[in-house]
Amino acid sequence: MKFLLDTHCWLWLQTEPGRLSDDLLETLAESSSQRYLSAASAWEIAIKYAVGKLPLPEPPALYVPERMRLSRFEELAVTHAHALAVAALPPHHRDPFDRVLVAQAQVEGLTLVTADAAIEPYDAPIVRAGRGRGALERNRNR
Repeated sequence: MKFLLDTHCWLWLQTEPGRLSDDLLETLAESSSQRYLSAASAWEIAIKYAVGKLPLPEPPALYVPERMRLSRFEELAVTHAHALAVAALPPHHRDPFDRVLVAQAQVEGLTLVTADAAIEPYDAPIVRAGRGRGALERNRNR
């Protein structure tokens, strides 16, 4: 299975994996699972770090690639197809980073892992992240 993690979920995986369900952690750890982090997430991390909203043990230019390597995540570039697909999305969510992630999931056939309920109405495969019942359930609208 191919997963694209929302920025907050990727950060949780790095620093607070207990915020994710055991089922999700097991699924992501499977050798058959492909895990992606979008360049949009790296950009979001860099911005939040630069303005002091995201403390990290080292600058994002070191932290993100090293943590991606250690957790076996692949890079997902933002292409013109991804950026342009955002125009076709309904206005369920105003966050431009999240809208790009939804577009990437749609274009690339990836399952988006998020705890953001505002993303759920989109027509994309979504796994709700977090602890509790149904945390690994796919969005039933897909």
